[in-house]
Amino acid sequence: MASQLPIPVIVNGAAGKMGLEVVKAVATAADMTLFGAVDRHPQSLNLDAGELAGCGVLEVPVTDDLQGILAAVSQEKQLGVMVDFTHPNSVYENVRSAIAYGIRPVVGTTGLSSAQIQDLAEFADKASIGCLIIPNFSIGMVLLQQAALSASQYFDHVEIIELHHNQKADAPSGTAIQTAQMLAEMGKSFNPSVVEESEKLPGARGSLADEGIRIHSIRLPGLIAHQEVIFGGAGQVYTLRHDTSDRVCYMPGVLLAIRKVLQLKSLVYGLEKIL
Repeated sequence: MASQLPIPVIVNGAAGKMGLEVVKAVATAADMTLFGAVDRHPQSLNLDAGELAGCGVLEVPVTDDLQGILAAVSQEKQLGVMVDFTHPNSVYENVRSAIAYGIRPVVGTTGLSSAQIQDLAEFADKASIGCLIIPNFSIGMVLLQQAALSASQYFDHVEIIELHHNQKADAPSGTAIQTAQMLAEMGKSFNPSVVEESEKLPGARGSLADEGIRIHSIRLPGLIAHQEVIFGGAGQVYTLRHDTSDRVCYMPGVLLAIRKVLQLKSLVYGLEKIL
């Protein structure tokens, strides 16, 4: 039966740091097969994706022809999945293209605007195509966010600090934005003003999200992905922090998303929705 066939997976952004990890994870998953590896970097073209990722020859050359690979997967007997770790400037078009070909997108690229996500949700709904947009694939981050929601019932002051490597193109991170959105949906405003603030340098107080929540972004070499949610109250500070030391921590979430997206008929946002 078709459902017993391995899931054909396209990794878009296959030569990037996350893409290389996804290639390895998919290649070693018994219920998946790496169907295509797409990347725009010229130095990666035509190289074997497996050798590039350090997991041996997979006989899947890296190509820059996303449309061609999507078209090829659409002809397979088993439903296909595209995992996207590319760039904020291209992810919207990548996802629209995948849905148009009937390929289920699993999106780790951040930087999509609320309007773009809404448009993709409507497009996926009309096509009855599952789509997952996941700001962070780490189980630890989901647990941090759940702990933050619990703490928000008892604290009225909170700020978010996110720290990433200096090759990350968007700020704040999608995870920090999602965390702020989740807190804002708790039905209360945070950080009531106790003094009239003035910034001596624009942006010193970070970006202002909904319900008075501040987000601060740090970009430095040596970092991977880190986030703090800091609550303050009379005589106490409560800090929640998640640190990433290796991108392999995201792979269980990525593989879960690949399997789950085949069961969906619409767009779902956030890893916590499929756990």
